[in-house]
Amino acid sequence: MTDLDDLRTRLIGAVEGAEDLDALEALRVGALGKKGELTERMKALGKAAPEERKALGQGLNAIKDEIAGLIEARTAALGDAALEARLRGETVDVTLPVRPESQGRIHPISQTIDEIVAIFGEMGFTVAEGPDIEDDFHNFTALNIPPEHPARQMHDTFYVEERDAAGERLVLRTHTSPVQIRAMEGAEPPFRLIVPGRTYRSDSDMTHTPMFHQVEGLVIGEAIHMGHLKGCLTDFCRAYFEVPDVPVRFRPSHFPFTEPSAEMDIGCSRKGGGLRIGAGDDWLEILGCGMVHPKVLANCGVDAERWQGFAFGMGIERIAMLKYGIPDLRTFFEADIRWLRHYGFAPLETPSLIGGLSA
Repeated sequence: MTDLDDLRTRLIGAVEGAEDLDALEALRVGALGKKGELTERMKALGKAAPEERKALGQGLNAIKDEIAGLIEARTAALGDAALEARLRGETVDVTLPVRPESQGRIHPISQTIDEIVAIFGEMGFTVAEGPDIEDDFHNFTALNIPPEHPARQMHDTFYVEERDAAGERLVLRTHTSPVQIRAMEGAEPPFRLIVPGRTYRSDSDMTHTPMFHQVEGLVIGEAIHMGHLKGCLTDFCRAYFEVPDVPVRFRPSHFPFTEPSAEMDIGCSRKGGGLRIGAGDDWLEILGCGMVHPKVLANCGVDAERWQGFAFGMGIERIAMLKYGIPDLRTFFEADIRWLRHYGFAPLETPSLIGGLSA
């Protein structure tokens, strides 16, 4: 029995001294495997004297069970220690960028919207928002767009299956003007609002996409006239394009919701095959505008005899393309990180007229 005590002590020491899982597995095979030391001794019991066989068998079985239990416990302890060491070695500071050479960039659309808000904010405008899915009244009727107007047809407008309380099919708004209607319905004049947001039309090519961004402005007050409109938009263009003396002109046009209506052009030069905003021999159309039609005011419950004002609207993608030299409208929506790295803007640089719009 002294031999069994020595064997037990030796195996327990070996289990406790195993430094890793590989060493412990080698010990298990050497002690308990098919050709392990304990297994071989069990096989040799038949050669022992009959009076010793029973005691030796019980002793070997006890050692086998004890060593197996110790190995299992040691395996768990070494496994936990290995996992803990791995976790310590793989610690990541999640506040650092995934790739130190990469940096997030502000999308040109977001940058342009921020620039527009900064400019008109200095003029006292506030930002208004509204739903992307509109009813017929706010998207068309209230804006003096009659039922037979081409803008209502399926080739221009996305209709959805849902219907409003009057049974009319709802639409994806074709402009952000419905927000102006909602703003006038819910408050008393005067108003000075800009409405940036997504709009939707059934059109797609190099210069049109089914979803695009617009910003529309509204000023309603007493004694507002066309001169206020021209001064406001001239100041905006000179601030946005960062060209203090950019030439502007207004051409007569027609929109159902304004009367009189105009389109605004800015001067440019195309010499050398390029495009430069400023004094030159050519013009670029950038927005539509006009005095708010009295019928629109009446549809919103505003007294057109007392209040009057002007409205304007422009495509955000278009003015971003002109300012930043982006040739294809579709690239705004392709989610190409290389394009964003080239045309994007540094984060945390908030546009302002004091610090610079596109610094």
